[in-house]
Amino acid sequence: MYFLSTEKPDDWWDVEYLFDTAFGHGRTGLSSYQLRSDVDPIADLCLVAHDDIGVLAGSIRFWPIIVGGQTGLLLGPVAVHPTRQGEGLGAQLMAAALEKARTAGWKWVMLVGDEPYYSRFGFSRSAARAISFPPPTNPDRVLAQCLVPDGLEGISGLAERAS
Repeated sequence: MYFLSTEKPDDWWDVEYLFDTAFGHGRTGLSSYQLRSDVDPIADLCLVAHDDIGVLAGSIRFWPIIVGGQTGLLLGPVAVHPTRQGEGLGAQLMAAALEKARTAGWKWVMLVGDEPYYSRFGFSRSAARAISFPPPTNPDRVLAQCLVPDGLEGISGLAERAS
């Protein structure tokens, strides 16, 4: 059993260690990290999952991002500790975090990832067709979804760091 809660400042280093474990130390060189550099995550949307003895098992974060002058969400990273994978925790984190973003009034969210995996959560390449991401991102991995009907209407251009 896992307990989901909003990430607290005391969770920061455990979450960073989890991300290093899941993605390696080179993760910060990815283009998505360029868009997160010097930008605070949206604290109310960042979730952590602890097991019944309090050990961090998973995490998901959201960041503000600007496309075509409109602010939306950049999802990621999302990670589950390797010893906890295959238990549905990643799906639980995704569902809870996306619902929290929807309830908070956000209109759209994007990420960089594998469409076959993220499509089950409502993400698609077609929703992101008018959005480009800084190089060296593979454009086929830029995915998005509307959190409200027509949430991506008129959103186009290069994804930029929010200030």
